[in-house]
Amino acid sequence: MAEGLDPVEAGKRLHDHGEQQVGPGDEGADPAERHFRAVQICEALLLAIVTVAAAWAGYSAARWGTESRVDIARSATLRNLATRNNLIALSQRNFDAATFNAWFIAFTLNSPQKEVIAERRFRPRFRVAFNAWLATHPLRNPHAPAGPTYMPQYRQPGLARAAELDGQADEAFAKGSTEGNQSDKYIRTTVFLASVLFLVGISTHFPLRGVRYALVGVGGALLVLSLVQLAQLPGPPG
Repeated sequence: MAEGLDPVEAGKRLHDHGEQQVGPGDEGADPAERHFRAVQICEALLLAIVTVAAAWAGYSAARWGTESRVDIARSATLRNLATRNNLIALSQRNFDAATFNAWFIAFTLNSPQKEVIAERRFRPRFRVAFNAWLATHPLRNPHAPAGPTYMPQYRQPGLARAAELDGQADEAFAKGSTEGNQSDKYIRTTVFLASVLFLVGISTHFPLRGVRYALVGVGGALLVLSLVQLAQLPGPPG
């Protein structure tokens, strides 16, 4: 598995532990031996639960990680589209300013023919704002707007679309960041599960029963903590 604790390794530990179990001739063992046998069974159960929990945590981390990368990529795509719309709107505004300047030069030269030629180059949306600007009598009205682009009738849908795409990009990025955090939390849980695997694995190498009992107890506590964390995390995305 690409992320988290490898359940195959946990399964190998479980198999190796089974090889060290007490043989069938222990029916007549004293109570201490029977108690020791119970500890061995607990170790095997811990390894089995760790294997299942590690597989689930690794799978969930991978799914959340994939969802995070997809949403982050979607955010970048939306941001590029927003930038494109902004550039198109800027280009259109520059074109409108250029055609208006041509008209204004023809107007100052008192050349109606050139004015008509310049007006033919107006975009339909700009013509609406231009006519509204002329209606303010800019030659006589000192409070008239400086030009058609300053009129409320002058609209650029590209800018509104760019703002909408920027908002969607922000949402996708926030969603991807949250999903990435979920993946990190699952990976963090696998660290605790790996610690359980380590403690139970080395407990079989200690001849002192007190040490072995302590290692199994700590491993069990870490396993409970890991299971509580897994229960609190959302499941993998569908």
